[in-house]
Amino acid sequence: MDEQAAAAKKTILRTIPYGLYVLGVTHDGEDSAACINWVTQTAFEPPLIVMGVKKDSGAYALLKQSGKFALSFLESGQKDLAFAFFKPTTVEGNTMNGAEFVRGEQSGAAVIAAAPAFIEGQYVDEVDIGDHSCIVGKVTNAVLKRDYSILTLKECGVNYGG
Repeated sequence: MDEQAAAAKKTILRTIPYGLYVLGVTHDGEDSAACINWVTQTAFEPPLIVMGVKKDSGAYALLKQSGKFALSFLESGQKDLAFAFFKPTTVEGNTMNGAEFVRGEQSGAAVIAAAPAFIEGQYVDEVDIGDHSCIVGKVTNAVLKRDYSILTLKECGVNYGG
């Protein structure tokens, strides 16, 4: 790809709207959480999503071991909460990276208490190509606490794509 096409690719791919989510996983008493933005629904029956998860992250390693996850949906205005999960996970009591969390009923994984909605799921498969793996997950539980507008990368002034 020449320089002009590479620049065009970057600009075009960054126009895809990206929401922000916190992926929580747990396995054998170890917790990890990461802010992710590449998420989409891929099937109604069974209800499937795909998440792009960085392969060198603690969340990826634990997800592969546990086979379960929780995905907290962040709402507009929760930029600081999202940014707290751009760094390694620290757990102190019932807080993770300074944010209060509860455990998902089915996954046991961290759910951000301030999130307006979350889903839980099971690892189904993945496409392991590139620096992020495309994790296919089956949605097994969903909780909607209130209506919301998803927090986006654009709102945060961040580009993570292209």
